[in-house]
Amino acid sequence: MASRCIATLATLDAEKTMVHMIRSVIPLLETTGGERKCSSGIVTPNKVDSVRQGAAEALTCVVESLGVQVIPYAVLFMVPLLGRMSDQNQAVRLVCSATFATLVQLLPLDPGAIADPPDLVQEKTQERKFLDQLLNPRNIPNTELPIPVAAELRSYQHQGLNWLNFLNRYHLHGVLCDDMGLGKTLQTLCILALDHHRNSQAPASLVVCPPTLTGHWVYEAEKFFKVRDLSVIQYAGTPQEREKLRPRVSHHRLIVASYDIVRKDIEFFEAHQWNYCVLDEGHVIKNGKTKSAKAVKRLHANHRLILSGTPVQNDVLELWSLFDFLMPGFLGSEKQFAARYSRPILACREPKAGPKEQEAGALAMEALHRQVLPFLLRRNKEDVLQDLPPKITQDYYCDLSPLQRILYEDFRTRHSALTSSGSSSSSDPPSGHVFEALRYLRNVCNHPKLVLSQRHPLYQTVCDMLKQQQSTLAEIEHGAKLPALKQLLLDCGIGQQQQQQARSNSSVTANLAAESAQEQQLVSQHRALIFCQLKAMLDIVEKDLLRTHLPTVTYLRLDGSVPAAQRHSVVARFNADPSIDVLLLTTQVGGLGLNLTGADTVIFVEHDWNPMKDLQAMDRAHRIGQKKVVNVYRLITRSTVEEKIMGLQKFKLLTANTIISTENASLETMATDQLLDLFSLDNGKEKRTDHQEDVALSKLPGLPGISRSVLDILPELWEQQQYDDEYDLDSFLSTLKADSQ
Repeated sequence: MASRCIATLATLDAEKTMVHMIRSVIPLLETTGGERKCSSGIVTPNKVDSVRQGAAEALTCVVESLGVQVIPYAVLFMVPLLGRMSDQNQAVRLVCSATFATLVQLLPLDPGAIADPPDLVQEKTQERKFLDQLLNPRNIPNTELPIPVAAELRSYQHQGLNWLNFLNRYHLHGVLCDDMGLGKTLQTLCILALDHHRNSQAPASLVVCPPTLTGHWVYEAEKFFKVRDLSVIQYAGTPQEREKLRPRVSHHRLIVASYDIVRKDIEFFEAHQWNYCVLDEGHVIKNGKTKSAKAVKRLHANHRLILSGTPVQNDVLELWSLFDFLMPGFLGSEKQFAARYSRPILACREPKAGPKEQEAGALAMEALHRQVLPFLLRRNKEDVLQDLPPKITQDYYCDLSPLQRILYEDFRTRHSALTSSGSSSSSDPPSGHVFEALRYLRNVCNHPKLVLSQRHPLYQTVCDMLKQQQSTLAEIEHGAKLPALKQLLLDCGIGQQQQQQARSNSSVTANLAAESAQEQQLVSQHRALIFCQLKAMLDIVEKDLLRTHLPTVTYLRLDGSVPAAQRHSVVARFNADPSIDVLLLTTQVGGLGLNLTGADTVIFVEHDWNPMKDLQAMDRAHRIGQKKVVNVYRLITRSTVEEKIMGLQKFKLLTANTIISTENASLETMATDQLLDLFSLDNGKEKRTDHQEDVALSKLPGLPGISRSVLDILPELWEQQQYDDEYDLDSFLSTLKADSQ
């Protein structure tokens, strides 16, 4: 009631009411304990929460009542609200976050457009400096590091540190979404060490990351900082080992743990008040319903930071989950965000969207830009690393083997018969069945071994055929990608010793020998990363190709079977030993955060249908420290579902890159606003192209009638069943076998 009365007074006499608010009400937001005295009296300890909540509600009512008339006073409310956006009281935190979000959108781009209130000139002059820095990161003062760092920060990294220090000073939280390979780890370690140096009594900081990166964080902290400046401990191991580590946590300034460990030991982590809570590869929590996302959102910290080169991958709704960790309530509830932003933005991209839907989508995007831009910092490698060699991506096409074609055409025939028998229904096939079908066809494209179990309807037929041919499934010619991979490696100079030996044993002519010597001189030695999604496919590459046909190739392997604590040592060994030709990796384990600049060739045997995943994997080699041109090869089977869906993802990625590279952002925002342009409105030409892709996809071989909605959710389906060691297709194969009887 009191809040509404103040709001009513503000509409009648804004200037006098605002002076009272700033001098008497806003100081109550800072009431955190003990007795506090302000112009309205003394506040007792048992009322501190209710006093802060009352002050926040009064401010909210005034902002809502005045609307755009609050603009002259908006900057005066910003800093007090910021201090309470991480309040331990949920009601205070949510109210302040929502009000701050409203004010961010109302801040005029030209602060001088409206005259300052006469009685508040001094206060507003002080706060305007904050506003200039919030909206223009280049105006943030330079941050000095009083502690030694065993690295020379590049200019853009120092600008990143300035921004992180600005967030720290005003108790803000944000997303450092620099392009992959620009040193987000180093920038983050600098602000952690700096803040602990300034406040030796501050609690420890916590870094949460994928298990593959825990060793990397410890290594980087020990490499760049002395123990006295940033002592670090890795919280990992069995439950018994972790229990023994707990008493040691308080003796270190930085704790590193994986998402899974934090989820399992959430009671321990939740009981601590952390100085910083940093989520590395923070897009892991893009689905707020996962157990990991729910766990990290229970953590308490003075400062929150997310690191991600790809914070938004599939849907703008993912941004809500990230900000729900950073500043709960800032973007409203998930339902409110979907209604205000996500649905209009998605609706305007539909082929049938009219002018009204397009206008609503544009307005929603503009509002979302204004609201989140101050808390995102993104720089691209092309803009800040002029000395980084280029990255060249090529699609390497191969044709299905006769056996693969038999399996592929057999499935197409069976599935066409199945859909024809149910043609009376006008609805699309169940998305679950379509997903299983796509997964099956992808495995056929990769290698017959991935589908030919004893439950397959063609199992006995294939066995008889191979026996007649005196062949086995282990022969590389039965999987189109293995001969292609072999040739790629030979072209890179990897395994040529074995090839030349074979030529010598077959009595090559003098001309051929001379040609071989010339090739050896022309082709320089390269080192390769070979990515597969399935561990089973990695087994096939290792056993059927490398061991059998290229035994002289030296290699290491990094997948889920390697304990998290040992993964960094595998990476370090590969980078340090140039005699190791190849590193075999699964995309899940090797695609995030690792520094693998020892390689200059990246080969994808399998692909993630979310192109952002493959981009992350590519940039393991294309990052700071790389001295050679990085060549990326994508093995794709021609005229298959793999080629068509990869074409769709390539189309989307090229469109996104075109939007990102447009010069629609001022230098002051340091390209941050380009991040959300991934969801900008399509023009007519783009919509026609998108429609053509839809038509092509509706004619996928063996999958008639696939709806666009099913294809749109593919990345999310792959995310939920993230790179299983082996897909269990037995039930699906049983269906195929039943259909054949």
